[in-house]
Amino acid sequence: MSHDQNRFDPYNADRPLMMKCGCGRDHTVAQHQAEGAAVPADAAGYSRDFIEATLVKALLPSEPLRRRFLQAVGANTARAAIASLLPVSALEAMAQDKGSLEKKDLKIGFIAITCATPLLMADPLGFYKQQGLNVQLNKTAGWALIRDKIINKEHDASHFLSPMPLAMTMGLGSTQAATNVATIQNVNGQAITLSVRHKDKRDPKSWKGMKFAVPFEYSMHNLLLRYYVAEHGLDPDRDIQIRVTPPAEMVANLRAGNIDGFLGPDPFNQRAVYDEVGFIHILSKEIWDGHPCCAFGVSDEFIKQNPNTFAALYRAVLTAAAMARQPQNRELIAKVISPTAYLNQPETVVAQVLTGKFADGLGGIKNVPDRADFDPMPWQSMAVWMLTQMKRWGYVKGDVNYRQIAEKVFLLTEAKKQMKALGQAVPEGAYKKFKVMGREFDPAKPDDYLKGFAISKVAA
Repeated sequence: MSHDQNRFDPYNADRPLMMKCGCGRDHTVAQHQAEGAAVPADAAGYSRDFIEATLVKALLPSEPLRRRFLQAVGANTARAAIASLLPVSALEAMAQDKGSLEKKDLKIGFIAITCATPLLMADPLGFYKQQGLNVQLNKTAGWALIRDKIINKEHDASHFLSPMPLAMTMGLGSTQAATNVATIQNVNGQAITLSVRHKDKRDPKSWKGMKFAVPFEYSMHNLLLRYYVAEHGLDPDRDIQIRVTPPAEMVANLRAGNIDGFLGPDPFNQRAVYDEVGFIHILSKEIWDGHPCCAFGVSDEFIKQNPNTFAALYRAVLTAAAMARQPQNRELIAKVISPTAYLNQPETVVAQVLTGKFADGLGGIKNVPDRADFDPMPWQSMAVWMLTQMKRWGYVKGDVNYRQIAEKVFLLTEAKKQMKALGQAVPEGAYKKFKVMGREFDPAKPDDYLKGFAISKVAA
């Protein structure tokens, strides 16, 4: 057998799995290292081949399906996508001794929306198992239930709307429970979708009396919808009605005429277009490009009792987020997370969201690659902005120590530490500035920002 034949071809199911050492002797790379010999330059290739083969088979366990997929996309495309899953630096970091896990069997709650992409894809792609974790993903009906299951310790960690841990830590809307944002799950990834019967109402000033759905009071969806209509001169508490509706029920309510529109998470904006009952009025990135949406979080208690398990979870989710950020991986990810156990949506709907090539419901095809993105940084300035809006609309009463709450709940320092350990790029700072509908937000002056709004429940 030639040297090349000893290599395993993960894209050819008929080839045997051979891990012969690159030095030519009849032993494995691991045995070669154990004998103290220098590792040949090509040895890493054998490990990569093995990893690629494992991932292909995990992703596509059916051999006929695997063959069809590889024939459709080509071996090079598949190899490029899989190579991006686990960069060598990440593998080296994962291979280090991270300390024994206090708890290996975990339950993680999620809502079936594309915002949860990193948490979801980490399951079928094996990122949890690589960290020694046995994770059970629990699809949950609504956000109040997500909150309650964390408070009642039925879930160990959870998919959250990013303002939820702030509200829970402050005891807003529920029993006080110190909860943390470990990473932002997704940025952008929302839209305002209107019923097809309102195609002539593109000016928000014409929305008086209309009914809109949002998934939860403590959501970016609610805060952004309120911000958007207020910037167009409408009082969201007087001029429109805002109803809390589980994401999975939004399209049905739009079809039935119970609501006129919604600011909701994907894939339901795109599903409304797919079902021909709605059109996309505006993407949320057009309101605030790079805004946070959902988060991955845990309680203070879980971190204290399970520090090594928490770090392992962190690594799994950050590795998934790094893969999800690469545009060339989006179609593959759509295939992975569309099935019933995860989103239970047509793959074409999920792919339109993740790739940013989508029908808008108005007869147009858009190409917005960052319609959804997966930057995991829990910037504390984002938390401060959320708190200003929660105060603006009366969810928070009295004085707010913005910085103290933001730094307690949004674990930016820990996120940077874990990203660095994985060899990922780590940005500087904590209080990044940004603009919302052209208005710059200075996190050092939250009260001044709050006083600058014409429509608000807080007296100027």
